[in-house]
Amino acid sequence: MTVALTAARQNFHHALTESHTLTLSPEGVASNADGSQKTSIAIGLGIATDLAAQTVATKLQGQKAGKQFEGAVESFLKETFPSFQSLRPGSWIIENVGGSRSEYQISKYEPYTHLASLASAIEKDPALASVLGNSYEISPDILVLRKPEKDAVINGDQPLVDAAFGRHSVIRESNQDRPIVHAIVSCKWTLRSDRAQNARSEALNIIRNRKGRTPHIAVVTAEPSPSRLASLALGTGDIDTVYHFALPELSEAVGKTDNDEAISMLETLISGKRLRDISDLPLDLTV
Repeated sequence: MTVALTAARQNFHHALTESHTLTLSPEGVASNADGSQKTSIAIGLGIATDLAAQTVATKLQGQKAGKQFEGAVESFLKETFPSFQSLRPGSWIIENVGGSRSEYQISKYEPYTHLASLASAIEKDPALASVLGNSYEISPDILVLRKPEKDAVINGDQPLVDAAFGRHSVIRESNQDRPIVHAIVSCKWTLRSDRAQNARSEALNIIRNRKGRTPHIAVVTAEPSPSRLASLALGTGDIDTVYHFALPELSEAVGKTDNDEAISMLETLISGKRLRDISDLPLDLTV
């Protein structure tokens, strides 16, 4: 019998290949590989072959591939994370807000509702923008939200709360009714140019601008190059963990390259607990 997490991972990869997000060119270059780098081509080919990617004449444009990747990650999380009630009970919402950047999505939720007032003040007084820059801007791809709980649920096993105390905690619906940001997931189909640094900057904004505990901050990527993965995954203090869309397949493909530097770097990322498989993400979100 195939367990739910394994089935969801298979469905995730199937969605990427069927939507032509992950493909191979007639020359054997995967759609997530850098066609100018031999190692990237070799690793990408290994992963794409393992996942039964189709060969197509023209790969998708980067923006469309990225949007479809976000959708696949969203579907995977919806299929998995809410099922782990034994580890993390609650009423969960998983939203892909990457396509709604015209609205300041995160300010609708705790602990970031104060940012709506800040954004409004900056809009009225552009001089503030020159002082604050983009230090308050947070444009997530996927939000994992928890609904606040009714007192009846909190008191389900024994009387725990009443009207006297605990009047400011955001988990009580009697105090406030906005969902709470549990996790922010950034999706990067590849890691070219400054995308790694953009993810780091946004993570720091998430940490600095909260009025409450820090949400989980995760990045999911399909980047095949260990050196580019390292540019995002190495170090601590901003992003919790980087998740690869196919880590076992990546490890096998890297091993076949006989590139000692790539093999060593990937081992460092994995043994150093900075890079995990996407199947680890829903479990990590329960912690």
